Amino acid sequence: MATEQDYQGLYDRIAALRDTVTNRLSSELISNPQLGDSLTQQIDALLQSVVDADAKAPAPPDGGLAQLAGIGPDAAHNFGQTRMTQGVEPYDETITSERIIAVGDMYYLYQHETIGVFRVVRKLQELFRAGAVRLSAGPGAYALYQFDRREVLRYTQRDRIGAYRRIFGYGSGSGPTGSRPNIDFHKLFTHFVHQVTLFWRDKRISDVIRERAFDPSFGSIAIVRRSGLDLRNNLKWLSFGHLNVLRVEVMQLLEEAFRILNSDDVKRLFGADNAWDVVEEVLIRYFNERLVTSPRQRMGVTGREVLRWLAQDHILKTSRPEFEALLLEIAEYAEEWLTSAQAMGLAARTGEARVLPWDRTSPAPLRVVGRTPPGVPVQRAPARGLGNRV
Repeated sequence: MATEQDYQGLYDRIAALRDTVTNRLSSELISNPQLGDSLTQQIDALLQSVVDADAKAPAPPDGGLAQLAGIGPDAAHNFGQTRMTQGVEPYDETITSERIIAVGDMYYLYQHETIGVFRVVRKLQELFRAGAVRLSAGPGAYALYQFDRREVLRYTQRDRIGAYRRIFGYGSGSGPTGSRPNIDFHKLFTHFVHQVTLFWRDKRISDVIRERAFDPSFGSIAIVRRSGLDLRNNLKWLSFGHLNVLRVEVMQLLEEAFRILNSDDVKRLFGADNAWDVVEEVLIRYFNERLVTSPRQRMGVTGREVLRWLAQDHILKTSRPEFEALLLEIAEYAEEWLTSAQAMGLAARTGEARVLPWDRTSPAPLRVVGRTPPGVPVQRAPARGLGNRV
């Protein structure tokens, strides 16, 4: 059990140790920056081991209050002899990965729902029931019949749209009774993706044009970590409820829909080579829509990978080499998501301001040289939701 005097002395000794080590190794630290990172990690680990050992020590029944107040035989003679605690469990370490992974699956499903996969299947059902298409007893026709019969057992379209609204803030309406739309998700998700792409862009520039290309002093992992934790904490309280069951069911529904669209008789009906060709043909022929299939589908795939990465404890790593190695897993996914979202008008690449204020809905976009005069903000289309088209 540490006293206040021990507590103060510990941090004073750690500070003196850091000062002594850096002073003696100053010349080596200039030529080898990785040495400084290694020393910092070792001293931090030493400090953490002492803190953990003290936290496991049994506390007195009164928590040290009598000692502090000067009551009883254990009363402290001076302030330095009173008991000092080390704090509580960090907030960012208390999260369940299963729920964040479920959010990633829901994001994947939302993009496919927005593309119109389920609307295409419903249109095929209408045409099949009306006898308006040449489908009779083939595998696609039979699967359409089964799809229709099982509909009574599934979550409805309204349930899905309400879940998207509650988790991501996408779409219109108020969502399920008692829920609130997550209006902060898109700006936090876009901000995190921006920070990942900026970090690796800085890293690539450093590797190409700077001396000592592997000097880790260029680029801040703290900004990336903070933006990721903000997003993860935002999703923490919005991933409860029936989300887990719903995403499993709708993932099965999506697989069944593609089995129908990829059946030989359905593909032959539209002269298509695969299921995606059927989707696009129906959207053009019966809905007269502008196709956004490719960018939306890639946003679903890459966005799910980014959210899956956040579900693990990678974001909590403090060692730069370890953090960079883990962050590399989503570097290309983040760049591809941002490019697809930029093509859709759902995001813009940030300018010089890398920190997102809470009163701003999105990062400041870059000005296009020769097109946008200085001081004039770039106008962007708002984030598109489901609206009434699903």
